[in-house]
Amino acid sequence: MPKAQARRMNLGAFIHETGQHVAAWRHPGAYAESGTVFAQAVDVARTAERGKFDLLFLADSAAVSVFGSPEAKGRMGKTVKFEPITLLSALSAVTTNLGFVATCSSTYNEPYTLARQFASLDQISGGRGGWNLVTSNNEAEAFNHGRDTHVSHADRYDRAAEFAEVVQGLWDSWDEDAFIRDQESGVYFDPAKMHVLNHKGTHFQVRGPLNVARSPQGRPVLVQAGASDTGRDLAARMAEVVFTAQTTFEQAKEFYGDVIARLPRYGRTQQEVKVLPGLYPVVGRTEAEAREKFDFLQSLIHPSVGISVLEHTIGVPNLGRYPLDGPVPEMGDTNGPLSRQRLLLEAARRDKLTLWELCLLNAGPRGHLLTIGTPAQIADVMEHWFLNGAADGFNVMPAWLPGSLNDFVDMVIPELQRRGLFRTEYEGKTLRENLGLPKPASRYAKPAVPMVAE
Repeated sequence: MPKAQARRMNLGAFIHETGQHVAAWRHPGAYAESGTVFAQAVDVARTAERGKFDLLFLADSAAVSVFGSPEAKGRMGKTVKFEPITLLSALSAVTTNLGFVATCSSTYNEPYTLARQFASLDQISGGRGGWNLVTSNNEAEAFNHGRDTHVSHADRYDRAAEFAEVVQGLWDSWDEDAFIRDQESGVYFDPAKMHVLNHKGTHFQVRGPLNVARSPQGRPVLVQAGASDTGRDLAARMAEVVFTAQTTFEQAKEFYGDVIARLPRYGRTQQEVKVLPGLYPVVGRTEAEAREKFDFLQSLIHPSVGISVLEHTIGVPNLGRYPLDGPVPEMGDTNGPLSRQRLLLEAARRDKLTLWELCLLNAGPRGHLLTIGTPAQIADVMEHWFLNGAADGFNVMPAWLPGSLNDFVDMVIPELQRRGLFRTEYEGKTLRENLGLPKPASRYAKPAVPMVAE
């Protein structure tokens, strides 16, 4: 019998316009215009593909943040960006194997439009598309979509579950062999292999079918990011890749185990889900060099920006009225990013941080795992999480672009490959094949009839 292939990590490259760090654009080597210059985005995507990443994961928000003083807003380097489907469709034309996941909110979109956009991305890329299902945590998005107030946390998740059901139903609108395209007979498709959804629910009424053919990988990969109890349940119910923020191994292991334990409720198995915590690595040839890189970026944070970004991250305004060298104030649950708020406040209490120390902690990782060190030290942490029930891989968050991504690809990837933890070549052409996820059957597929011996 052939030897079973060892389990290997999956890696995403989580990309903000100029990098994950709030002051990334101020680094002398940064792509400071990467929210507006396509060539810079192409370079980042090709670097991720050179590193054999599974996917490029595009962060997005459909609004400029309302948090912060006018001074802070004028210092923010993540203000403008490309619309994600447009950008990723273009990037798919200049890459071959890299997957593309776009963040697109269920709160202020319509399922038919979104299903059509992602089905098109998947066709254009040859089956390398994925949708990161989120509920909007930027309250400013409400003001751009005909509302004066943000939808409540519970209502956002209730809508999201139905939204995703509709999208997945629309992605099953056509059988793989529906299109005959017989020029001689004049038959273009088989109407029996077209399926009308006719969804009528609490939030949506959608007839269908989708006017985009079935995906080369069955359907785009569904990614979900959310750590609250409702978020975990939605992940277990629908997600194929779960993106999560965890600061300690113990937190990550608890989250991983909890999500996996919920899968049987929805008739799902562990083989259908990959859990990828966020990883913020700062890599140096020596530990001292890595620390110097980290400290340099931290030194570029203006106080007004540090406060503003913390306000945005935890959904709580007016933190500037508190002394920066004082304790983190007590605060109630936000209607914005609830799980991230709780995660950061727990870290502040655990480590007895001042408000400014919490701002500094948030400026780069934003509640994700921070690792500073040599390639071997960073690989040690990744290996520990991977082999001990805390992760199936990581969503790597480069501090600034292109430098931090280059550091990871040139130094950490070879170390992971040397340990047999990461691929040296892509396994397949589609995102599902490279992630090791099964190709989903259409809900309309007829079950195979077992042969009976005569």
